[in-house]
Amino acid sequence: MLGLLINEDEQKEMTYVLQRELDELLFDLNDERIDRTIKEAMEKRYRVLFQLFKRVAPEQECLRYIPK
Repeated sequence: MLGLLINEDEQKEMTYVLQRELDELLFDLNDERIDRTIKEAMEKRYRVLFQLFKRVAPEQECLRYIPK
């Protein structure tokens, strides 16, 4: 297990960056032109990023990104 100390500004920045990445992944996952194999890798990445997002974002913001 690793620990991380960040201040409030860094937390907000990390939340913002993760939100943008999660939004982009959600958009790409809905694109039918992308191969299923690629989408599986994207889904795995989404799960990892969402776990990190849950650690830095408020609960209300997390609800929007809960994987289906």
